[in-house]
Amino acid sequence: MKKETDQIAVLFSSRKGFPGELVNSARKDMAQALCKAGFEPLMLDEQKTPYGAVSNAQEAAQFDLMVKQYHPVGVIVCLPNFGDESSAALACRDVHVPILIQAYPDTEGLMDPLHRRDAFCGKISIQNVFRQYQIPYTVFPPHVINPDTDEFVSQLKDFGAVCRVVNGMKRCTVGAIGARTTPFKTVRYDEITLQKLGITVETIDLSHVISRAKKVNDQNRINRQVKSMTGQVDCSKAPASVLEQLAKLAIVLDEIRDEMQLDVMAIRCWEELEVEYGCAPCVLAGLFSESGLPVACEVDVCNAVMMYALQLATASPSAVLDWNNNLRDERDSCVLFHCGPFAPSLLSSKGTLVEHSILKNSCTNGCTWGPVEGTLKPGTFTFASGKTEDGIFSIYLGQGEFTDEHLENTYFGAYGVARFENLQRSLITIGRNGFKHHVAVAYGEVEHILREACKIYLGYTLVELA
Repeated sequence: MKKETDQIAVLFSSRKGFPGELVNSARKDMAQALCKAGFEPLMLDEQKTPYGAVSNAQEAAQFDLMVKQYHPVGVIVCLPNFGDESSAALACRDVHVPILIQAYPDTEGLMDPLHRRDAFCGKISIQNVFRQYQIPYTVFPPHVINPDTDEFVSQLKDFGAVCRVVNGMKRCTVGAIGARTTPFKTVRYDEITLQKLGITVETIDLSHVISRAKKVNDQNRINRQVKSMTGQVDCSKAPASVLEQLAKLAIVLDEIRDEMQLDVMAIRCWEELEVEYGCAPCVLAGLFSESGLPVACEVDVCNAVMMYALQLATASPSAVLDWNNNLRDERDSCVLFHCGPFAPSLLSSKGTLVEHSILKNSCTNGCTWGPVEGTLKPGTFTFASGKTEDGIFSIYLGQGEFTDEHLENTYFGAYGVARFENLQRSLITIGRNGFKHHVAVAYGEVEHILREACKIYLGYTLVELA
């Protein structure tokens, strides 16, 4: 999650022959805009270079040194005038964080040599040279914009979200809790492909987790976990012994998270936990996701990764669901479902802890408590899914809307009735490209943020749905 103290560095690119005094007002404009967007501005001291700008190789080295010293989450290349593309490229070639290029508009009546900016032209030149240097960067429409506008502050917030996603995903550690269950070949993945993208997978045998959970005997910790669980989920139907079992499992998973410094988990949720330990982990997955540790079920590592990306983009919890049911004969609506591994804040009202209606047909009665029943709250959401194949990590992205429609009372699990544009064509693309039946979701309109972060900076291959 973004902290208020996150710094964004600003490189004021200035070209000799153009009015350098324009940098002075740009410094004030940019500082105010960044503060409004919730960031701390980081700028070269005006004593180090003229106006604190960069216009040659020596000044570029000063900027590079500042970035290496303070480690900002992102960089803005600001063009108060045409700018100097060569020194800007030298300054930015090793920053390894997202870069936003912003250019000032010219003002009619101020086009004389003392006031004319020509940043409109300079922005095209700087993009050209950055491409030559293979420096990834972000640009938003319009082509030129004044930093003292609300529109630019909104752009900064979007850019900050891109920075969160990129900086989080390029050093991401996933805990794979257990092997995938044999029938689920759909969740196969390639660790080496993920590692090349900065995503480390740490595997933990499920027997180790079960053994540790059975040995937990700190009653105070158990009671605290039970209290936390019952405070967020209606557990009135579940036996007290089941709540203690779930609390012990939560304690162990929390310890493993700290021991291995995990950013996200994917857990084997059936049938060994039910048969060998006595409960299902669905409710725990939701509670961990609420606390900032996304947890995907069915050891879906690739979609656990996309859960984390969505969490970073929205600064809010995410979840993994099944593309599960048609909705009558409505072509652009369907039902997204899972057994309830959802953060409580995603549900319309407090969810209810229940037995697993499907698993209890094959497991001993009483060992399948853990799913949560409820409905996802109405609202616009962004969805994403990922897969590895032939050394490539491919994803798709989109947006949809959960409605307030409810299904019959006998429908098991937690679900949302969702509406999309061109759903039928999207489903064909998903199936033909070998994506899973799972999809990660989070509330908010952040498709453009994920698209920018994943395609421009992270090197994921984007499959277009329509």
